Amino acid sequence: MSDKAKIGEVICKKLVELTDKDTNLLAITSDSRGSAALTPFAEEKPNNLIEMGIAEQNAVTVAAGLAHSGKRPFVFSPAAFLTMRSIEQVKDDVAYSNTNVKLIGISGGNSYSYLGATHHSLQDLAITRAIPNLEVYMPADQYQAKSLMKYLATSDKPAYVRIGKMALPNIYQDENQAFSSPGRANIVVNNGTDATIITMGETLFIAKEAAQLLKKQGIHIQVIDLVSLKPLDYKLLNQIADHTKMIITLEEHSIYGGLGSAVAETLSSRGDTKLHIMGFPDEPIIAGTQDEVFAYYEMNAESISKKITQWVRP
Repeated sequence: MSDKAKIGEVICKKLVELTDKDTNLLAITSDSRGSAALTPFAEEKPNNLIEMGIAEQNAVTVAAGLAHSGKRPFVFSPAAFLTMRSIEQVKDDVAYSNTNVKLIGISGGNSYSYLGATHHSLQDLAITRAIPNLEVYMPADQYQAKSLMKYLATSDKPAYVRIGKMALPNIYQDENQAFSSPGRANIVVNNGTDATIITMGETLFIAKEAAQLLKKQGIHIQVIDLVSLKPLDYKLLNQIADHTKMIITLEEHSIYGGLGSAVAETLSSRGDTKLHIMGFPDEPIIAGTQDEVFAYYEMNAESISKKITQWVRP
């Protein structure tokens, strides 16, 4: 097993395996099979792929119709378009009627880098988690992606899954460790209670790196992988708040409405939790590689460890 993997490629390979067992599984794309790494699926399962062209709204509505006919469609489209251009269809045709459509938002967050704000999806979590009946996930490594795909292929609930373009390092040792059930978070680092970073998806490995840097400075923290943003693991969040000195949320998303907001909403009634939300500010984000952008907004491991050090040792 490789130490790193691109989640899109992992999902494609797993979807081929799952379609061998269930021919009702379909992949629907909006002129995005290349970006979605679905070319091998198209070659091996041509009768299970539907190309809609650049028509994201139609892709979602057609998927809903196919789901009502007994099919199990996965819609692959750039996250920025799937959660903006198609959001009425997602809300009305999929979620409102609790229709079994899985929405895979590819190139999420800042993955499109130099293509700019039109292609960045830094508001998608705020939108999708506010829609009733829609589960929301961001896999953090290849093991989690495989396990999540097995769940999605058999679940009858609609879901939105955001993936990026980076080759992600392994966080987990196997699929069972990575994903057990919706709404069940994982403790990834358990060094101590000076602080806790809560994150998921592509920023999880950054949080792990920050934890390692902090440990060298004598600051001992936890790192939590939410696994699913909706449903949320309310029980674990409250257990963490009982013992940690402060909570830091980290997300490749606007500071408004995303993971940080979900955690704040959960813990606000306690009145005893110190919380810092780390994400992108409420402004058009600069163009650059993901590494450059994360460094600019002080969301890389080095900047995060410095900030936490200042907060823990003011």
